[in-house]
Amino acid sequence: MQLVILPTIFLSLLSYLFYFIIVLFAEKPRAKLRTITRQGPQFRLGGQISCDRSQLRYDLCSVNGSTVMDPTTSTFFLVGPANPNSVEKIKPYPRKFDDFIMTQIKELTLTLSPTSPPCEIQHSAPALVFSVGGYTGNFFHDFNDGIIPLFITVNTIFPDQDFVIVISEAPSWWITKYVDLLNTFTTHPILTLNDTTSTHCFPSAEFGLISHGFMTINQTLMPNQRTFLHFRALLEKAYSQNVLNPPTPNVESRPRLLLASRKGSKGREIVNEDEVIEAMEEIGFEVIVFAPKDNTSLVESYALIKSSHALVGVHGAALTHSLFLRARAVFVQVVPIGIEWASDAFFGRVGRGLDLEYMEYRIGVEESSLVEKYGRDSLLLKDPHGVQVQGKGWPPEIMNIYLMEQNVKLDLGRFREFLKKPYSKAKQFMDRHG
Repeated sequence: MQLVILPTIFLSLLSYLFYFIIVLFAEKPRAKLRTITRQGPQFRLGGQISCDRSQLRYDLCSVNGSTVMDPTTSTFFLVGPANPNSVEKIKPYPRKFDDFIMTQIKELTLTLSPTSPPCEIQHSAPALVFSVGGYTGNFFHDFNDGIIPLFITVNTIFPDQDFVIVISEAPSWWITKYVDLLNTFTTHPILTLNDTTSTHCFPSAEFGLISHGFMTINQTLMPNQRTFLHFRALLEKAYSQNVLNPPTPNVESRPRLLLASRKGSKGREIVNEDEVIEAMEEIGFEVIVFAPKDNTSLVESYALIKSSHALVGVHGAALTHSLFLRARAVFVQVVPIGIEWASDAFFGRVGRGLDLEYMEYRIGVEESSLVEKYGRDSLLLKDPHGVQVQGKGWPPEIMNIYLMEQNVKLDLGRFREFLKKPYSKAKQFMDRHG
């Protein structure tokens, strides 16, 4: 993929910048979107190949007849008489608003043609075609731009229907990492365009993924009223085969807290992590440092998180693992200065949607490493909104300061006092549910 020539940090920074702009403007109340179904008018107005390009985050296209996929040219053929409107183009990745990353996404061609390549492999189920290029590789983006939109799309377009997943571009490791989860959507093998040269034929095909917003599942926009709790049940189905139920606690049991560590990361590290762990243990927690790697088994992560009673960490991709927590477990997000908008848009919604005991610890000026470089009276610290560019949010150099330069040194006295409520809630949860 072309993205390998760009530093990961730069990509993350651009991602946050686009998120900030969309949170400020695109997330404002809008007219209710029409529910999209396979029978809906949006898919039928243009004839046998039609597209809905009215949404901010994604395009959707449909081929409602026998479709031949030629992976060598990234073209999908529908045999029929050609006309001036017989060709459509789509980049099936749900970040249409992100001009930078969309230039990296492979474009697919849908064409109504008198002829097509001969069919070599026939499928009895329709295809759902999408990309997991872009910011793939960041655990947050894997869910925000991939798995959650897939869940929404399947429950909107293919509720209770059989279909084949066709991924237009993805690193080979992505399929391996998420195969257990992908197999909960379909019983068919996962197809990728870059791993086959054979032509495949489908009775019909849908292109693109539906996104309701950042880490959002809006049940009012789906025919079957699915929520984050239904999504959580899907994760349970995928990863709980070998997971034992939590043991029954005894009087001396301590609630288990996972500390999502960013030690060694570029920015947002807890520099006094050892002292913070001691404070957590003094309050009464059993503390486990959770530092997942790219190759960490999701089955193992799921088992550990499901058996825990609290997850605590500074804002960052690892907090996406909060999706694995049981309902009513404790989820604490430590929010650095300037990251308040993202904390709610990314993980606050997950906490509320999964019925977690969600809490935020917002650091003070003296707890930010930025005070050493810029001084406690700097607008960067006292008024983060005051350094925004009118109508555009933060420029990249300011975003870089908050995300990449800033570490946190928690005030142990203040943090100990804060931990009393999470401990109480976690203990109650452990006593009731194990």
